[in-house]
Amino acid sequence: MTQSFQALVVDQTQDDEVQAEVRSLEAASLPAGEVLIRVAYSSINYKDGLAARKDGNIVKAYPFVPGIDCSGTVVSSEDSRFSEGQAVLVTGYGLGVSQFGGFSQYARVPADWVVPLPDGLTLREAMIFGTAGFTAALSLYRLEQNGVAPDKGKVLVTGATGGVGGAAIALLHKRGYHVVASSGKAESHDYLKALGAAEVISREEVYDGTESIRPLGKQLWQAAVDPVGGKPLASLLSQIAYNGSVAVSGLTAGTKLPTTVLPFILRGVNLLGIDSVFCPYDTRAAIWKHLGSDWKPEQLERLVEREIGLADLPSALEDILAARSQGRTIVRLAD
Repeated sequence: MTQSFQALVVDQTQDDEVQAEVRSLEAASLPAGEVLIRVAYSSINYKDGLAARKDGNIVKAYPFVPGIDCSGTVVSSEDSRFSEGQAVLVTGYGLGVSQFGGFSQYARVPADWVVPLPDGLTLREAMIFGTAGFTAALSLYRLEQNGVAPDKGKVLVTGATGGVGGAAIALLHKRGYHVVASSGKAESHDYLKALGAAEVISREEVYDGTESIRPLGKQLWQAAVDPVGGKPLASLLSQIAYNGSVAVSGLTAGTKLPTTVLPFILRGVNLLGIDSVFCPYDTRAAIWKHLGSDWKPEQLERLVEREIGLADLPSALEDILAARSQGRTIVRLAD
């Protein structure tokens, strides 16, 4: 590899603020790991936006390179499972959190984090999915493990214009589900239907914003994919049909869940926690194989809002925190 390369670096300023800027780094600055990757693509996720904020509670030491996923080719490997020139991807684990991440032209990572690029996906397509798409796929995987099926009723997707929500719509549609998308953006209806939503409803139809949340309501959905959390999730749980399931993966509406035990003990509802960070490797590899084959949506490119370079990252990270994004932002690292 070249001795220097470009990366987005988050660092503290003299007045104790946090600033993100593109810098030239030396190869020696990369952390320890068995596999060196020349990064082709990364993507922007909500956690990346938090990593660029002083109060984001992601970065523990500065300077730091964020980016919780990447795809590229192996430059060198001390592990026999990977060879020079091999196409690979990395999502989760400590990438972009405890170890320099994917917003860099080169990344060095532990071999156990690396997944061979599955047949049926390009390096770019892998990052159209990225961490958000993988989280959506893991949600689908867990829902079907718990009996959810296309012939059992409608599936709701909340936060539908976000990365997880959009991917979930496309994946569920590919699997034959009747998908209902919930969004607070009235202008998003055409976009969500293009992804595969059969219906689009307002977020107020799931949770009207009142303090009082009924413990049990009408049984409207057999299942839901929820990257929102908080009070909307509590309201959603009251609307799940008997023996239905909710896969929860986010907290954009908060971490507190003001619900009761009634949906669980009177309707047998399953609340499934989705952790894409430390998902077991065998499951991780199997899901990526699905994403390159039978789960791959025909409308995958519709998930992409824009493709940017390193120089555009600081403003794009602000956009995702301010909910100004609709769909996925792909980051191109290759020259």
